[in-house]
Amino acid sequence: MNDATIKEGRYLYCAVSIPNEEPDFSVTGIDDEPTELIAVDDVGLVVHECNDLYDTDEVDLLRKWLLQHQQVVDAVGERFGTPLPFRFDTIIQGNDDRVREWVREQVDALSHHLDMLSGFWEYHVDATIEEHELEDGLEAKDEQLREITTRMDESEAGGGTNFLLKKQYNQRLTVLKRRRCDERARALCDRLTDIVYEVHDRDISQQSIDLTDSEDDKDDQMTTQLARLTLLAHEDREEEIGDILDDVAAEPGVTVRFTGPWPPYTFAPAIGDERVSEDATN
Repeated sequence: MNDATIKEGRYLYCAVSIPNEEPDFSVTGIDDEPTELIAVDDVGLVVHECNDLYDTDEVDLLRKWLLQHQQVVDAVGERFGTPLPFRFDTIIQGNDDRVREWVREQVDALSHHLDMLSGFWEYHVDATIEEHELEDGLEAKDEQLREITTRMDESEAGGGTNFLLKKQYNQRLTVLKRRRCDERARALCDRLTDIVYEVHDRDISQQSIDLTDSEDDKDDQMTTQLARLTLLAHEDREEEIGDILDDVAAEPGVTVRFTGPWPPYTFAPAIGDERVSEDATN
């Protein structure tokens, strides 16, 4: 638990490119706090007033806050186009004038990255394959597996030798399945790389927010992860991505989950971290 206190602060959701005239924009934020858009030239920051950190050990409460944070950023994206999201619980100490001051200090970097990301969104791809499809035909193609099978057939059932041979068989099978899985994942990445700006392997622990993940979505059947990817792609490419993933999903035993567009959480750069650290509690 962080014991830092904030006399007066502004919770930051995202930066966004805005028209020359400051638009009227407000949505409900974390814990039903009203948000406001603070504009400096053609850059706006969506914030709400706060005097404390959003720090908790309660998983359900944290998930609620993350979802509310995401809903604000999503609403900004729908209104203005691709936003530049800030990490959850990014807070600048000070009032609206302090936020304007910080934006002026960072306006070149903010404008540059907003221009670079304009029209680009984050997409998540999760592909799994049923175990029996992954194993199909491996023994027929692998001499080592066939040799072990022959030795098991010739050994006494239930004997120590048979036990060791089964262990060798399973170890070899695991290696071959992993190799086949990696080959198929690389083939998918190669196809996607031709039409998207970036492809990253997605670690479930990384900051990227996908709160649609649910235990209820998991298949009861034994499956193996083929690919867990994060894509940065222009919105005009979304249909092409979908067509590629439809081809993959049509393969026997394969299931593909494609979500997005999300604001580019994974691809958003750190803006002014050193300066913010002097004035923000994060």
